[in-house]
Amino acid sequence: MSRNILITGMPGVGKTTLVCRIAERLDGVAGFYTEEIREGGTRKGFRLITFDGHEQVLSHVNIRSPHRVSKYGVDVDGFDKFLRERFDVSSAHVVVIDEIGKMECFSRLFQSKVREILDCPVSAVFTIARKGGGFIAEVKARPDVKLIQVTRSNRETLADEIVHELQS
Repeated sequence: MSRNILITGMPGVGKTTLVCRIAERLDGVAGFYTEEIREGGTRKGFRLITFDGHEQVLSHVNIRSPHRVSKYGVDVDGFDKFLRERFDVSSAHVVVIDEIGKMECFSRLFQSKVREILDCPVSAVFTIARKGGGFIAEVKARPDVKLIQVTRSNRETLADEIVHELQS
């Protein structure tokens, strides 16, 4: 049993849906999830949404930035401002972050906050990229995390299992 749970899996398997279901079932949740920005049926970027309703564009095809993942420019300054102003986990019982991925890892502030959360006594549920070195590999290698692979066959039961584990 671990109080720090990492959820990984193939793109589109339901990681974001899973962490939102977990957050709905727990009290004292702080954090954010990621949502696609779609225009005319085409994905144009990603936005972050806190569990209390604040939003921030993380990346978009129209953002000019030296920080890029595929066709998306990443707004690292905007993300850092979001983390400073809208990401308050001081009174949380559980911190949920969707996700620790390439875009988010451009932010040193984000990396610092993730380390702080993992080191404190609060429970954490994070989605994390399947692949990646650097910070992604560092987080996966920690002895105080449990890595769970979400698949199409287990995604419907995982929310209950993880909530039960966190409440035990």
